[in-house]
Amino acid sequence: AGKPIIIHTLEKFYVNDKFEKIIVLCPNQWVNHTENLIKKYIGENDKIVVISGGSTRNETIMNAIAYIEDHYTIDDDSVIVTHDSVRPFVTHRIIEENIKYAQEYGACDTVVPATDTIVKSMDNEIISEIPDRSKMYQGQTPQSFKIKKLKSLYEGLSEEEKTILTDAAKIFVIKGEKVHLVEGEVSNTKITYPYDLRVAETLISEK
Repeated sequence: AGKPIIIHTLEKFYVNDKFEKIIVLCPNQWVNHTENLIKKYIGENDKIVVISGGSTRNETIMNAIAYIEDHYTIDDDSVIVTHDSVRPFVTHRIIEENIKYAQEYGACDTVVPATDTIVKSMDNEIISEIPDRSKMYQGQTPQSFKIKKLKSLYEGLSEEEKTILTDAAKIFVIKGEKVHLVEGEVSNTKITYPYDLRVAETLISEK
């Protein structure tokens, strides 16, 4: 649709003046390419920075926090909003509510009610459990947290836990902390497969 997916996503956050900095994290070999894309489609600016991510989602978030600590003063209410670059249809409402609820509760996760029945299988062959769908949600992003709290919980994990707990919100849950739900949107889909890309191009062309 004329622009890379990541640019469509970045634009949603770039126009929000509540963000002091937008940190794009990617594999080290993609840093220069990503910087060039941003210069081409958004222009030279001080609000967006591109740095190397980690080998896991949580390591990547910790790299972002390390950058923030090096460049800013963090207080107990400072918040980080994390988002998948391949979810370009995130709405301004979702972003605003993530900021609000992260500040109010310390952690929040964007979700939509599950529309399909969820089944659990312990051996990948036979159904072990069918949870009550009315209590099931599908996780999206953003996921947002108070920075100091997230870092403290992460540093308190064992190396084994760090390997297993690949989702930042799950760290809060495992440690007995509350994670507030933010109502997502069906359109806030993650572009993963070629079919998703075709749907996304159609949606963008209709705007």
